[in-house]
Amino acid sequence: MKTAPQVGIFGLLGSGNLGNDGSLEAVLGYLRAEHPEAVVDALCGGPRVVASRYGIPATRLHWYRGEYRTASRAGAIAAKGLGKLIDAARTAAWVRRHDVVIVPGMGVLEATLPLRPWGFPYSLFLLCASGRLFGTRVALVGVGAAPIGDRPTRALVRWSARLAAYRSYRDTLSRDAMRAMGVDTARDKVYPDLAFALPTPSAGTPSGAVCVGVMDFHGGNDDRAHADEIHRRYLEGTTRFVRALVAEGRPVRLLTGDECDAPVAAAIVEAVDSPLVTAAEAASLADLMKETAAADAVVATRYHNLICALKAGTPTLALSYAAKSDALMARMGLGAYCHPAREVDADRLLDQFRELEKRSAEIRRALAERNEDAARQLAHQFTALTRDLFKATARQETP
Repeated sequence: MKTAPQVGIFGLLGSGNLGNDGSLEAVLGYLRAEHPEAVVDALCGGPRVVASRYGIPATRLHWYRGEYRTASRAGAIAAKGLGKLIDAARTAAWVRRHDVVIVPGMGVLEATLPLRPWGFPYSLFLLCASGRLFGTRVALVGVGAAPIGDRPTRALVRWSARLAAYRSYRDTLSRDAMRAMGVDTARDKVYPDLAFALPTPSAGTPSGAVCVGVMDFHGGNDDRAHADEIHRRYLEGTTRFVRALVAEGRPVRLLTGDECDAPVAAAIVEAVDSPLVTAAEAASLADLMKETAAADAVVATRYHNLICALKAGTPTLALSYAAKSDALMARMGLGAYCHPAREVDADRLLDQFRELEKRSAEIRRALAERNEDAARQLAHQFTALTRDLFKATARQETP
């Protein structure tokens, strides 16, 4: 008798990052449409949010509740160390109960933002090693990767990728990065980001507003010594740009993509001090897409802010903090509209923005075509997932 497949979802989900949760939503949409018989649960960062919002059972990723707080006292350091040992057993026990575990999108194989090896890279390694040990097929689906300078982090990421049963990437740069780390990527495919599989919002009525997506940006993993200076330059340059838009009478809607971005939006609202500047309170990528669909144009930093704007078909300019943003913009035909987040020059950014608006009608037509192509490619990815994960699992169960 054929049993319902036990499917686990793994990642920093329900933790306040809208992009991560959007990737989860896309995979759940696929599972509910193509595998309604599957029994699904999650091991994640925010189990209460995931359980209440998405209706699946969820377990906390880490035993130690202070995992993401800096441990300075001896007791906290000991508790965090003990937690790592307990997490190894907890992760193995959770993985063993499943036929398939999916890691949905996210930049799980990169360190473009500050990251310690004993944090999520260690958790991902435990997952993939447990999958190999117990015969559970672990799938890294549409994930992001990038070159990693820190040797321990790079080693954990490399072994995680090698131990996974299935890998696909959200851009060619990610696949190239893993190949450079020594992972055999000959059978790995590249597809658009999973968020392109989410429903597209209906076109809004242009309001004359400009959406500006902001971020609590302090540079990458190798920029820790200069993090405060990088953040100061980013905030000052972005604030000057918003002030210039307001001087022209343009309403500005500030967008965020993670809970940690809210203070940045608040700082800009306070600095500009104009009724034309407001901050959106988006709780999902769907909310962000609605905001961007109603805008004349979008200037954004976070990767999934960019995706929301592009999927909504709105002319978009990237404040780019990593190669993945440049690759995304190039893929959507907007490679010329990237500006470095590390060195925001408000005057040059304003020039780029004006050029973007001049081509608005042309860009909207081009984005509509590219979004249709992205949807087709993701349909192929989901077909491949069914073939490589679920049918392979069914064959293993056949006596």
